[in-house]
Amino acid sequence: MSQFFVDPDISKARTISTDFYTSPEWFETCREKLFASSWQFAGSTDLVREPGDVFPFTLLEKYLDEPLLLTRDKNQVVHLLSNVCTHRGNIVAVQACRASHLRCTYHGRLFQLDGEFMSMPEFKEVKDFPGVDDNLKQLPLLRWGNWLFTSLNGSLAPELFLKDMQDRVGWMPLEAFHFRPELSKDFIVKAHWALYCENYLEGFHIPFVHAGLNAVIDFGNYQTELFKYANLQLGIARDEEDCFELPPGSPDAGKKVAAYYFFVFPNMMFNFYPWGLSVNIVKPISLTESKVSFLTYVWKEEKYDTGAGSGLEGVEKEDEEVVEQVQLGIRSRFYRHGRYSVTREQGTHHFHRILSSLLT
Repeated sequence: MSQFFVDPDISKARTISTDFYTSPEWFETCREKLFASSWQFAGSTDLVREPGDVFPFTLLEKYLDEPLLLTRDKNQVVHLLSNVCTHRGNIVAVQACRASHLRCTYHGRLFQLDGEFMSMPEFKEVKDFPGVDDNLKQLPLLRWGNWLFTSLNGSLAPELFLKDMQDRVGWMPLEAFHFRPELSKDFIVKAHWALYCENYLEGFHIPFVHAGLNAVIDFGNYQTELFKYANLQLGIARDEEDCFELPPGSPDAGKKVAAYYFFVFPNMMFNFYPWGLSVNIVKPISLTESKVSFLTYVWKEEKYDTGAGSGLEGVEKEDEEVVEQVQLGIRSRFYRHGRYSVTREQGTHHFHRILSSLLT
């Protein structure tokens, strides 16, 4: 039986082995098997608003650490490219700018804004040149509203990760969600990335850890729905004033929905509130440290910081405290596995099942 076997029957299953959280080898394995093959948040079209806009960034810095480049060409098409010159591996663009083409500053190799090779000095004598490999690698790009997603190897279809969320809340006017950098923040959590995700994936801890959130969420009616590589926790409001105005065609019509909490494997959280969206990206740094980026997109200013979507930084601090305690506990000689609550920990069990299937 696999080292990380998790029984599909939640009533029989034990949690994944603590080797997953404590082994440097498995931390490295996850880099390619989980993160490079999944779909990751790559920012938004706001980063390249006008033709000629160029925006370099690093995807999951300190883990995937992949230099990438967003561009918008003269035809208004947005491209996601490798930011590594195909000549000698130099970084092509080092800062955001507006340009008609991309030029490597090392030896002058020139590319179009879609990554296609244009010219190269002193290369007349090179045979069979240029070839396909001389273009900048163009990555797959999925756009939802203004948000962009990509996969480094594209081995799994984006629909497996994102379609269920898109279908469920696609009625919202997503283009009206505006990024608010002054309301966005990074948090350093002294814990393994998966422990932070597991904490998010169950509402079981809400009455014990989050007194403020518990006051506005009807814990008795908290619901979890499982998809292929994602899931939804549906937060039901205690108060009519703190819920969405749902369209008649919504599968949730008639419910007092306070929040849609979507988890997209392996590390993305999309928290939709009546005021807008909080995107949380969990970024592995080491076995015992993660960065969690909170990105705030406001839809209805007058509702901001109300209901289930209020006091989010306080909720984050409460989560940090308990997750960091778990990080200390999983190193114990006396703990290898736990069990699942059948009614409250379906999301965590589902997460462990995905880990088990992809790692083995």
